[in-house]
Amino acid sequence: MDRRIFLKTIGSWAGPMIAAGPLRAAESALTYESIGVLVDESRCVGCRKCEIACAEAHNLPRPELTEAALFRRQRTTTEVQLTVVNGYPGANDEEFFAKRQCMHCLQPACVSACLTEAMHMTKTGAVVWDASKCMGCRYCMLSCPFDAPKFEYHKAVPSIRKCDFCWDRLQKGLQPACVEICPAKVMLFGRRTELLEVARARIYGHPEEYIHHIYGEHEAGGTRWLYIAPVSFSRLGFRADVGNVSYPEYTEQFLYSVPLVLILLPVLLLALNKATEPERVDDAV
Repeated sequence: MDRRIFLKTIGSWAGPMIAAGPLRAAESALTYESIGVLVDESRCVGCRKCEIACAEAHNLPRPELTEAALFRRQRTTTEVQLTVVNGYPGANDEEFFAKRQCMHCLQPACVSACLTEAMHMTKTGAVVWDASKCMGCRYCMLSCPFDAPKFEYHKAVPSIRKCDFCWDRLQKGLQPACVEICPAKVMLFGRRTELLEVARARIYGHPEEYIHHIYGEHEAGGTRWLYIAPVSFSRLGFRADVGNVSYPEYTEQFLYSVPLVLILLPVLLLALNKATEPERVDDAV
């Protein structure tokens, strides 16, 4: 084992964690208001074209659209499907549909919980993952109130996968793929403050068509994906127990209460892996 590799790896990962602490992610999030998406669930017809567009934009397997029974499964996102549309029965043979993906919180718990800044917020507010910084602790998965980050357990070199707001497209001046393809114009992309005004105008302008609630305006401290709907969000499978407090306030308390040795254990294991890698290669030869 190369002692220099071991110590260098520990220093490169543990140093920034101790110096910066988990507070930085939450504090930086406060400065970003920028982008968002308003989802009007009253317009969704369940065509699932957003699922296809998402898969194509992220080089993931194309979902099959022929099985109507999928709407009854209450699917969640996975490492190979970053957005899903579920169906919910209403009265008089009505059916409602709801789209799911990462909510891109204003103060993301996953960013606050990430000890190496692998999960971070971009200048636009999109929450993305950097493979080069990830140490595989999966604290981001544990901290997320919306169960968005998913781990590729089936891969030898796994990644954390979730909706990244089509970050590559945003950098080119394009809308998220799901927003662009939607034939019913369910989604509206823009500045979050302006989207809230649009949402309120629709609710107040047509009170008989919407419940008086913008999901994501306050939930978990506020999210960039905002929803309006004709029925209660609990009927559409949305969590009603997340509260309005930003989740970094909870995750930071946890991280500061855990002994440092337990927090740094994944770093030590990563350092050991890096240090013994040359030996494993030699043995293989």
